[in-house]
Amino acid sequence: MAPSRKKPEEDTPSESTAPIIERTPTVLVADDDAAIRQLLTDLLEAEGYAVVTAKSGTEVMRQARSEPPDLIILDLRMPDLTGIEIMRRLRDEGLALPVLLITAYGTASTAIQAIQLGAYDYIIKPFEIDDVALRVRRFFEHERLASEVRKLRARLEGRDPSERIIGSDPGMQEVYKTIGRVAQSNASVLITGETGTGKELIADAIHQFSDYRKGPIVKVNLTALPESLVESELFGHEKGSFTGAITQHKGKFELADKGTIFLDEIGDMSLSAQRKLLRVLQEKQIERVGGTQPLNIDCRVVAATNRNLREDVAAGRFREDLYYRLAVVELHLPPLRERKSDIPDLVAHFLQKHRYRNDAPPARIAEEAMTVLMEYDWPGNVRQLEGTIQRAVVMARGEVITGQHLALEGGPEPSFIDVNQKLQLGEPLPQVMAELERKMLARALERTQGNHHAAAQLLGIDVGMLDSKLEAHGLSAGAVTV
Repeated sequence: MAPSRKKPEEDTPSESTAPIIERTPTVLVADDDAAIRQLLTDLLEAEGYAVVTAKSGTEVMRQARSEPPDLIILDLRMPDLTGIEIMRRLRDEGLALPVLLITAYGTASTAIQAIQLGAYDYIIKPFEIDDVALRVRRFFEHERLASEVRKLRARLEGRDPSERIIGSDPGMQEVYKTIGRVAQSNASVLITGETGTGKELIADAIHQFSDYRKGPIVKVNLTALPESLVESELFGHEKGSFTGAITQHKGKFELADKGTIFLDEIGDMSLSAQRKLLRVLQEKQIERVGGTQPLNIDCRVVAATNRNLREDVAAGRFREDLYYRLAVVELHLPPLRERKSDIPDLVAHFLQKHRYRNDAPPARIAEEAMTVLMEYDWPGNVRQLEGTIQRAVVMARGEVITGQHLALEGGPEPSFIDVNQKLQLGEPLPQVMAELERKMLARALERTQGNHHAAAQLLGIDVGMLDSKLEAHGLSAGAVTV
């Protein structure tokens, strides 16, 4: 039975235009029916693919060995070899070529065998050529996404597995240079930057490359310490020095001896605690609460804050002498919105780090999802990006992350159809398809700023059909709400 073609008014919108890759992909059309070969050749060439043909299994194998195509559209029934036999031979010869199988015998066993042998998909005759075109587009879109992931993964090759600071933006390059210059000195370092920019990671790097690296790095979050416990936690206390002090307690400075102490959120210290800290930094000695003997300490001091300490000094909220004692070297971390070129590398890193299961490959990210990530301003910086990717991996079950899986407050609203929800609500397929068509039309007009010719080209239809569909949906060049 000859394949049928939908009427123009019944065309469903394309999921994507022909893929843009470095070279024109080649499709091998293998069918003993000359009419089918010609029909598929005309279709695929119109879609922008290079097409070669074969009318027998022997020709398929010869072509696969000499000039392997990017995709084989293979008829199950060939005069000398069946499609299943061809796939087995390809597998046995190590020719891992993707196959889209066409069969008039849509039995479960055939489908299972085809998929087990590596078929990308299969189509049952009689088929609609629009369906063939859509499946071919889907295949090359999948291949493009996989290629992007491989490129992102390649960027991470050669890195120290323990390295957690990701970024090649000029702003981050300055950070690396500063770390290299100051790490081996004894100078105190003040790291500034918004919440979530990675100040703790920078402190780790300073410690790792310093002469204090053989000692511990002791971290203190000053925001989490009640005022009444700051002195005890930092400097320690003697047994019986206050109610509840039932044993001697070593403070963080004593524990950090011969190492590094990281004082996070230093701007949240009270003026009283600031005074005591200044004395320790000046004298290189601590005295436990309730103690009488000073203890010498030798540790590198790295502090961090998300506040503008210069403004706090001017307002009397932070001691000027302590500020200058801490900020011998001041190192500023740029917010993520100012180094968006680092987002793809960060995403690749977090996809590797947060896998759906320990034994699962990294999830992949769709182009439209990456666009959303690149356009977002990231008020929570790298920490927010990591949380977003971790959640998206779970929501996508470790597969391809789309805009549907991103939850960004105040970010661009992804345009998607929740298929599960539609099924649960019992919405009829024509209604769902109409909604999808309207969204694609509106988004195409938005992206092309109302240019009908450009929007039609983006959608893969002619201008007349575009105008007809816009009128049917009540859309105009300015009506781009999705």
